[in-house]
Amino acid sequence: MKLKICGMKYPENILEIANLKTDYLGFIFWEKSSRFFENTIPELPKSILKVGVFVDENLDKIILKVKQFKLDLVQLHGNESVLFCEKLKLNNIKIIKAFSIDSNFDFEVLNNYEQVCDYFLFDTKGKLPGGNGTTFNWNLLENYKLNKPYFLSGGIGLEEIAKIKEFIKSDISKKCIAIDVNSKFEIEAGLKNEKELSQFKKMLNEN
Repeated sequence: MKLKICGMKYPENILEIANLKTDYLGFIFWEKSSRFFENTIPELPKSILKVGVFVDENLDKIILKVKQFKLDLVQLHGNESVLFCEKLKLNNIKIIKAFSIDSNFDFEVLNNYEQVCDYFLFDTKGKLPGGNGTTFNWNLLENYKLNKPYFLSGGIGLEEIAKIKEFIKSDISKKCIAIDVNSKFEIEAGLKNEKELSQFKKMLNEN
């Protein structure tokens, strides 16, 4: 199971977390976020993919940020349409489309996005587009019938590790390729706790 650490903000901390050899690092380009990224991304190992997170952003601005920061993927965390994703794909940009899940979520909505996105990300429905710090009922993913691989997100911390390992062993997780963490591993907004993340990564990969 891969690991994505989102909401990176400070260059020194980015290098510290990069030493954990995580799979993805996420940088939030939504100005209303307390983790809004406006620094320089230091040189990272090529094995770590850089993900830019956007919320209902202008197409040209996303393309500009992809070039400026040499982003490997774009995570769309707003109400971006299928057409918007299609336009982004025309620029050879890999897309993670995020969806906020609760008991009322209609999984049929995903059908139209399957051809225009590379991955889905399932997060907890809350007041904010992301970073609400709570998990959703993962059993709802029994309703996910597509083959598109997805990231599991939403309030995941060290205390969820047993629950995650149980989830990974279940049939529900077949298409889950990565766990996405953020606020539960922070000293303050955007500053990640290297010790706790190291512990989490180790436990995640233990049988």
